[in-house]
Amino acid sequence: MSRFPLLLLAALVGAMMGGPAARAEAPLVIREAWAAIPGQLFPILMMEKDQLRHYGKSYTVDAVRMPGSGPQTTALASGDLQFALFSPAAFALAIQNAHMTDLRVIGEATRDGYKDYYSRQFAVLPDSPVHSVTDLKGKVIGDNSIGGAMDMGLRNYMAEHGMADRRDYSVVEVEFPNMLASLEAKRIDLGFFTTPFSVSALKEKKIRVLFTMRDAMGGETELTIIAARKPFIDAHRAALVDYFEDTQRAMRWTLDPKNRDAVIKLIADFTKRPASGYSDWIFTKGDDYHDPDARPNLDAMQKNLDIMRKLGGLKTHIDVKAYSDLSLIDDAAARLH
Repeated sequence: MSRFPLLLLAALVGAMMGGPAARAEAPLVIREAWAAIPGQLFPILMMEKDQLRHYGKSYTVDAVRMPGSGPQTTALASGDLQFALFSPAAFALAIQNAHMTDLRVIGEATRDGYKDYYSRQFAVLPDSPVHSVTDLKGKVIGDNSIGGAMDMGLRNYMAEHGMADRRDYSVVEVEFPNMLASLEAKRIDLGFFTTPFSVSALKEKKIRVLFTMRDAMGGETELTIIAARKPFIDAHRAALVDYFEDTQRAMRWTLDPKNRDAVIKLIADFTKRPASGYSDWIFTKGDDYHDPDARPNLDAMQKNLDIMRKLGGLKTHIDVKAYSDLSLIDDAAARLH
């Protein structure tokens, strides 16, 4: 045989026997869901490439727009999604109804009501005759997502005042961007408001806050947690620690006041909204609290699920800590300190 076919044969044999070329592994692709920017910052963090030391080496991220928790649960079950960013309620229902007992809380995306930081608002028109929860009897409430975090807050607060859905009030689903218009058209009597929509509505005195999410839940609320399945975590632990190290470094850069203008530009470009719409409130006490390590408040999440069970949304008690794995963010944080 000539020299060329021999070299070709050797290369083929080497590949089949697991030679160097065969052993080279491509970066892990993490398909991660997101629903709202800037509430969920990870797509912005993934744009800060100077802070991502491991991106493209041990992992890459495919940001997947999924506005609802239901599709995320389905995608997790099928393997089409590796990281879900959804509510504690969705997490609990995935365990209870979809029997995904290998689901684990591994981080946090959005927390409401931390100390004196922003808390989402339940609001009426300035001239509305509704001045207390009991005034909502017979009224229509605009709800961004039935079964979501703010929906649970509403139902808990109403129940504490002796009010029940369908008996004392009715609920219709209205997306956040359409909430103010629905309120002004008087299709609803009370609406759910979150940033950035609440900022301009309050500034222009178009709404009056009746109560907040902190009022409704009696303290902090885990709004969006990061969840993954245990087999995926176990199979790719090293790459996932790299991911969290990068996100923690990027989050610290994002929260540094000297980088505020640059981050606002990234957010404005991503959302295709003017930077002026963010400059008054983002990364201030008027914004969500962003934990630098993406560390969830598991005690707050447990309280959320206990309330959910009290309201009839869960049939059994779910021990949050038994379904959590914070070792990824612990190991990542240890590298930065």
